Amino acid sequence: MKIKTCIKDPFSVIGKEGSTDNGQGFIKMLWADANGHFEEVEQLAKRDENGNLVGIWGLMSDCSRSFLPWEDNFSRGLYLAGVECSDDAEAPDGWTKWTVPGYEYLCAECTEGDTFPVVLDYMKQNGIPLVGAVHDFTCPANGKQYLYFPIKKL
Repeated sequence: MKIKTCIKDPFSVIGKEGSTDNGQGFIKMLWADANGHFEEVEQLAKRDENGNLVGIWGLMSDCSRSFLPWEDNFSRGLYLAGVECSDDAEAPDGWTKWTVPGYEYLCAECTEGDTFPVVLDYMKQNGIPLVGAVHDFTCPANGKQYLYFPIKKL
């Protein structure tokens, strides 16, 4: 598995928010809701110079919305399934906007189902702290999925 560092300045995402309190499978339900109503936020989505979406994000945060890792051994927290948007965009009714602080991240392509624990082990072995919540990123340009592990706040 290839792990690289990358820097991402603060960015905003409009999406559908849920909590682990909503029960098993809540993330899948959030994505179904977000995808099924994408036309409601499509005009707010940030695009590159070719008109392609910049990013699809599954953001995570602790329950205080402080962008700290999920609590209780990564079993309790909030999730936002959505699309990257401009910072001045306003979320329509039924949608939520989060603005993520800037971080330096370890980025790993999800080629196998065990990406999360493998990267956490790598971080532990190399003395690299996890300083925030891990995020899922889908690159619209290539369709690949990545996990972003924040290691330093900007």
